[in-house]
Amino acid sequence: MGIVRSGLHKRKVTGAKRTPYRTKKKYEIGRPPANTKLGEPRMRLVRVRGGNIKKKLIRQNKGNFAWGSEAIAKKTRILDVIYNASSNELVRTKTLVKSAVIVVDCTPFRQYYETRYGINLGRTKNVDESKWDKKKAEQVKKARAGMEPLDSLIADQFKGGKLMAKIGSSPGQVGAVDGYILEGAELAFYLKKVQLKKKK
Repeated sequence: MGIVRSGLHKRKVTGAKRTPYRTKKKYEIGRPPANTKLGEPRMRLVRVRGGNIKKKLIRQNKGNFAWGSEAIAKKTRILDVIYNASSNELVRTKTLVKSAVIVVDCTPFRQYYETRYGINLGRTKNVDESKWDKKKAEQVKKARAGMEPLDSLIADQFKGGKLMAKIGSSPGQVGAVDGYILEGAELAFYLKKVQLKKKK
């Protein structure tokens, strides 16, 4: 039959069948979902209406993730899919879709924090400040003066070497896995959800 996005094949609100008064149109075409999986990068280009191109991401294991409170974004590895509000099946098959909660490698963010503030997140050994020159010491001092206190939940995650993030892009259409690091109330909410799922 093919996938169509029109509602002509649907029944009426009353339950009556609609009599088709015209054939299916090219502009109503639908396509199977990309179901982007976690793995070595692979992408397919699809020509769509108007000569535009959609990038169907088949597999991906990296992405750009923003750290909102620090106003930075870093490219990092995606390690696992841990929660999806729509279906547990998408978690089991490690499918990367919009709004999926994932775990990413914290290394690029830890390195940034260490460079900017001179603080080793998730490590017992402190930074050796004696190796800094005068210029570096001034930069760190200035950065520390304006720094926001780090969320305790995020600090705990740095100790484990992983950060929870949420996908904000549609990997099956734009060909990229972009998102943001979870913080504050949103992080607490999803931590609770994940823990409840583990208990089941």
